[in-house]
Amino acid sequence: MARVVVDVMLKPEILDPQGQAVANALPRLGVTDVASVRIGRRIEIEFSGEPDLDRAREIADKLLANPVIEDFTVRVEAEEPAEEPVEAPA
Repeated sequence: MARVVVDVMLKPEILDPQGQAVANALPRLGVTDVASVRIGRRIEIEFSGEPDLDRAREIADKLLANPVIEDFTVRVEAEEPAEEPVEAPA
């Protein structure tokens, strides 16, 4: 199956309180060299045939992103062999 990935991010001029909360928490973890954090969404769309970027852009524009406050990018994801998920250390 062909997979198209849509990444949705708040526009740069829109405040990102979730990203700010993460950035503010990083020094408590000893991470002091991060200037800013922005949080977004990744949506994967699988087409049964060839990937249709025009259709994916239409879906993103009409359903997945709010064009007033969000930007999005659309790309075809290369098929790779499935990997075992990596769990974060506890």
